[in-house]
Amino acid sequence: MDPLGAPSQFVDVDTLLSWGDSYKDELNSHDSTAEAFQEDTIRSPFLYNRDINGKVVLWKGDVALLNCTAIVNTSNESLTDKNPVSESIFMLAGPDLKEDLQKLKGCRTGEAKLTKGFNLAARFIIHTVGPKYKSRYRTAAESSLYSCYRNVLQLAKEQSMSSVGFCVINSAKRGYPLEDATHIALRTVRRFLEIHGETIEKVVFAVSELEEATYQKLLPLYFPRSLKEESQSLPYLPADIGNAEGEPVVPERQIRISEKPGASEENQEEDEDDGLGVDLSFIGSHAFARMEGDIDKQRKLILQGQLSEAALQKQHQRNYNRWLCQARSEDLSDIASLKALYQTGVDNCGRTVMVVVGRNIPVTLIDMDKALLYFIHVMDHIAVKEYVLVYFHTLTTEYNHLDSDFLKKLYDVVDVKYKRNLKAVYFVHPTFRSKD
Repeated sequence: MDPLGAPSQFVDVDTLLSWGDSYKDELNSHDSTAEAFQEDTIRSPFLYNRDINGKVVLWKGDVALLNCTAIVNTSNESLTDKNPVSESIFMLAGPDLKEDLQKLKGCRTGEAKLTKGFNLAARFIIHTVGPKYKSRYRTAAESSLYSCYRNVLQLAKEQSMSSVGFCVINSAKRGYPLEDATHIALRTVRRFLEIHGETIEKVVFAVSELEEATYQKLLPLYFPRSLKEESQSLPYLPADIGNAEGEPVVPERQIRISEKPGASEENQEEDEDDGLGVDLSFIGSHAFARMEGDIDKQRKLILQGQLSEAALQKQHQRNYNRWLCQARSEDLSDIASLKALYQTGVDNCGRTVMVVVGRNIPVTLIDMDKALLYFIHVMDHIAVKEYVLVYFHTLTTEYNHLDSDFLKKLYDVVDVKYKRNLKAVYFVHPTFRSKD
């Protein structure tokens, strides 16, 4: 209510129904149901998470009317775009906003810049510039749109904002297909909340009537409201779901691994003709790549009748599922911030390349169980297909060396798909100690 008693036109985000509350979850009333689902069904890379769903709101309305910490304005690089979202924000914020924008001296595509909210109910406005879409430059447009959402959220985190109201950043005049853009928006917000969820209480997607149906259709893929909805949504996820932070994997940035780095194809052919070629066909089948445990011990137990092979596999799967559930539910932002594990593209055989940076792992300062949980969190959906590990030992010290106990625990915990689909391990800049 305003001072004269008239109802306010602004909408408090705390009064809006969250995405999680918009659905009656019956599957999760019993823990036994959840356990059976985890063991018998392939899980989505975007797991059902009640806490995350409680932070997300889908609201049909004008983002300028939201009473939250910050709202998002989509504009052009000079911050003078005339689209329905911007015009509404400018009208309600008042003339001071225009003066403040002139001090910013524009904004590049994918960046995010901050001003006060002035006469709006929101304290701040975060301005960002979405990409112009052309099909032949699709990967560049995807990366830029991802940067818009990610940089807005990062700015909100840095400024300790509790709530953010998003407009649909890909404006129609810029030609971005709505459904493609919505996939990027939802998965980027989802991944950010998984890692930094403790910093933001509410994320509102403010949509128009035309946009609402697309968001209603795609939200269950990234924010399933029950185990059943998670299972039903899994087949509809796109092939490219980005990396652990939702960022599109850009082929131009991939690491290309050849059998003899530094040698031209001509020289490689000559070497092979001379009988000096290196046969790498064994990669992926040797004991290290399989990461097998003590096979003799397992066979002995089987022969003694203590464990059948099927029981052993079931026991291992149950143990891995427990680790995976914990990895999905625990706050691993401190481990993620180390940037010690990330996806960097595919090799020349089309296999996903995962990079481990040794010097970014302060073994003596972090909880190594949490490090193992983060590895599982990132790798679970990567390991369903063939992949390659590249370990950079460059500039490591004694404080960065993973001990054998941790590696053995990792080998014992991970699912069989990790071992089956690991096709090569590359060790970059090994030291004398690491060669042992």
